[in-house]
Amino acid sequence: MTGALFWLLVLSAVIALARYAGRRRAVAAAAFGDKRLNERYAGRFAAFAAAAAMALAGLVALVALDGAPQAFAWAAAAGAAAGGLAAWRVRPAFHARKALETSATGVMAGIAGIAVITTFGIFLTLIVESVLFFSKVPVHEFLFGGAWSPQTAIRADQVASEGAFGVLPLITGTLLVTGIAMAVAVPIGLMAAIYLETYASRRLRDGLKLVLELLAGVPTVVYGFFALLIVGPAVSRFAMGLAASAGIALDVPAQNALAAGLVMGVMIIPFVSSLSHDVMSAIPPSLREGSYALGATKSETILKVILPAAAPGLVGAFLLAVSRAVGETMIVVMAASRSANLTFNPLERVTTMTVQIVALLTGDQEFDSAKTLAAFAIGLLLFLITLALNVVALLTVKQFRMRYE
Repeated sequence: MTGALFWLLVLSAVIALARYAGRRRAVAAAAFGDKRLNERYAGRFAAFAAAAAMALAGLVALVALDGAPQAFAWAAAAGAAAGGLAAWRVRPAFHARKALETSATGVMAGIAGIAVITTFGIFLTLIVESVLFFSKVPVHEFLFGGAWSPQTAIRADQVASEGAFGVLPLITGTLLVTGIAMAVAVPIGLMAAIYLETYASRRLRDGLKLVLELLAGVPTVVYGFFALLIVGPAVSRFAMGLAASAGIALDVPAQNALAAGLVMGVMIIPFVSSLSHDVMSAIPPSLREGSYALGATKSETILKVILPAAAPGLVGAFLLAVSRAVGETMIVVMAASRSANLTFNPLERVTTMTVQIVALLTGDQEFDSAKTLAAFAIGLLLFLITLALNVVALLTVKQFRMRYE
């Protein structure tokens, strides 16, 4: 801790010295040259160059040298060199403000590029590992197989089944749980956003938004316990009681897709409500006022003006909610089990793709076995499904896009 504090002070001192050098250089240059030169921007330019060089050098050193003290030392040296070079560049004809803006734009473009490179790296990793998996398991068996049982023998002295890697039960389970969750979250979240935006008073709106934010902050494991101990048994008792009243013998397990979907939908409601409210708040007030001026009621204004105008943003909000539902694991594990079941019956046990990815990569595994490599194949398929959803959303947004002057 003491060493980290020491190096933090050193790096801060390097940035401060670079800023001071830039300002002094600007003052000296302005005394003999162009009076437009701004010492404040010159100091910021030198400090920015030092900080950027420190971040880059420190990151590279941490990866290459695998040691914090050496990384801090390289960062301090790089920051001092970059700050000194930036201060040396300050001359009468040098526009520090323009240079600062150009440097900041370059850094932000680089950070944006990191996101693209990271996505490409993830996709490339999934491709490579999936190719290894499909060298052991045929593609058609994976995509169209109706049984999922990835238990295989890892060593020669083990006795285990050959394994079944049909992904259809995982796809149906994912679609079933996600569909139930969205059927709960989208209408309730959208209506809550409409009420907060149009009908609620400012005081009531602030209170309801606070409650929604508290609901969004509940850990998913708590939702899982709630689904396992309360919602699941309640769904089971209600379904069996309803069937018994009709003279039908029905056995409904406490762990079922309906319980997981209902609780997951409740978890996503604040997410949908918050995003939808932000989208509708961004609609120009002139549209609402013009609708009222023409004699439309609040409900007519919402249905015929606000919702069509907010359609592109709402589609994006719903897509993010779908991604949130697809990526959830804890609620599904606790409320719907880990049993792969090819069914669309919401009263049966199911599992999802993300749950199986976690299960396959948990514990001691051999990364050259089909069981472990199956996780990457599932991840690739999930990546492609998410990509398809994004394309559909973009096309939908393009159709509903409206321009406002």
